Amino acid sequence: MIETRLSPQVLAGVNLHSLPPLSLYVHLPWCVRKCPYCDFNSHEWRGGAELPEAEYVDALLADLDAAVPQVWARRVGSIFFGGGTPSLFSAASIDALLSAIRARLTVEPDAEITLEANPGTVEAARFRDFRAAGINRLSIGVQSFDPVQLRRLGRIHDEVEARRAVDAAGAIFDRFNIDIMYALPEQTVEQAAADVAAALAAGAPHVSAYHLTIEPHTWFHRHPPVLPSEDSAADIHELVEQRLREAGFEQYETSAYARPGHRCRHNLNYWEFGDYLGVGAGAHSKLSFRDAIVRSMRARQPRDYMQRAREQRAVDEEHRVSRSELPFEFMMNSLRLTGGFALADFTERTGLPVSIIERPLALAEAKGLISRDAARVAPTLRGRRFLNDLLQLFLPTG
Repeated sequence: MIETRLSPQVLAGVNLHSLPPLSLYVHLPWCVRKCPYCDFNSHEWRGGAELPEAEYVDALLADLDAAVPQVWARRVGSIFFGGGTPSLFSAASIDALLSAIRARLTVEPDAEITLEANPGTVEAARFRDFRAAGINRLSIGVQSFDPVQLRRLGRIHDEVEARRAVDAAGAIFDRFNIDIMYALPEQTVEQAAADVAAALAAGAPHVSAYHLTIEPHTWFHRHPPVLPSEDSAADIHELVEQRLREAGFEQYETSAYARPGHRCRHNLNYWEFGDYLGVGAGAHSKLSFRDAIVRSMRARQPRDYMQRAREQRAVDEEHRVSRSELPFEFMMNSLRLTGGFALADFTERTGLPVSIIERPLALAEAKGLISRDAARVAPTLRGRRFLNDLLQLFLPTG
């Protein structure tokens, strides 16, 4: 384990009177094919045989066993199986994992339990099996209903499979999400409107709409596609927001839209600067203690991770968040929420007085990036459009 050494002066000042809600993230790293835009820790399975499910499940549980003392007696409000493509795993493996998790952690009776699925790797029968295993929310990575765009994005499914998967999800799950992307290569406003219309017609109560960005270390970064101009991308963005809003969806976060009662509780916990324990290859954690907030990351390569997990040393990096870093850490999450945050939550989640952020708040307000009163701070429309500019005001100095 690599541990960052910090002086007592840097660590001083973190004094939490209560711990935030806790979520569990489980990373299942394999996929059929790596998408050209993807910068997640995902790995194409090229073994020519079945995935090493049993071996990986054992590693996850060894990892969890080693981490349990850090979260002892805390209750878990949500569980999220992400990837990669978690739907490549069998429902039997998911069932075994959930049973073992409940034997080790106190999971709330009404916990939200989400599994990510790709249309090209699922059938309706598998959805029913996942539901029987304990999954109560599905997140489907459709990305587009346009066959041309699906090929450009390197997706393994076509538009027919996408619609079939969404229909099956709606028949089996009360809560499910559709991921779509916009500002795609050579995409027009009309094409983006058609994708939103298809997502709405599918009846999903939650839609995550992501602006395609070119990330380092991706195929698109090495071979850039032709993207819409900045003006066209802005028009598409406004169109997506408008169509979802007109259909009764509330935008509660930069990329998240939900009908009443269908916000994603797991992601909300991230954005509200809650805690999360992440297990699996490359999984990240953020855990609060009375005198410190600690971020960590597991080993990234699946084989390396499985070996290290068995040896009780899955954690590859660990970093205690310093007092000077905390304001930016908090804002990087909470200012993604359209409703912003309560000032009392800043103190509760960071252990710091509100006075420590008064100067950047005043500057942000003067620039028209936030609105605030005595109890709450929220990004304005301008602040949401120029979120990076807003966040930079809270970067540590000196």
